[in-house]
Amino acid sequence: MGVAERKLRAKEEMRHLILETARKLFLEKGFEHTSLRNIAETIEYSPATIYLYFKDKNELFHALHIEGFQMMLEYMQPLVAIPDPFERLVQLSHTYIRFARENPEFYDLMFIMNAPMDALDSEEKWAMGDQTFGFVVNLIEECQKIGRFQGKDAYQLAFHCWASVHGLVSLEIRQRTRVCHDEKMRACLVEDSLAYFIEAMSKL
Repeated sequence: MGVAERKLRAKEEMRHLILETARKLFLEKGFEHTSLRNIAETIEYSPATIYLYFKDKNELFHALHIEGFQMMLEYMQPLVAIPDPFERLVQLSHTYIRFARENPEFYDLMFIMNAPMDALDSEEKWAMGDQTFGFVVNLIEECQKIGRFQGKDAYQLAFHCWASVHGLVSLEIRQRTRVCHDEKMRACLVEDSLAYFIEAMSKL
């Protein structure tokens, strides 16, 4: 490996270290209570090092947001091979829950953690979020082409689907399903609730 390649790898590793440390601190301390100095102290570098990679905390948060959505889109990509759009919608719901369960910290940062949305204000910065939600809207529209969801607004119905599945998985991630004291029931509470939601959707 040449000098240029080693420098590039070192730069990529440092960027990754900064992002991982920021993600952990954002979740532990909250966005507002985490500073670039906190991040620098944790990785034992000066704040000036972080400024070589990110101009401010908002840009750092945005980079984490993009990383999370890229991961989510990778989870969703195999679904395009399912020919029936309604079945694809059903499997998307399961895939969304699997992503959240397997990446709870990223999911928390993307959809639950309180952070200023001005970091994602421009269309360019919200492109990954738009692409992910657009996947759901397009799926609803495909369902309409084969006779499902007639008379429904595709955007509103897509939002309803997202809100419903997000609500289920958020309760589980934040351990709110403990409200159910029956351990056997709690173990399948999300799946059973999702089944009720899918059954209701199949009748629209």
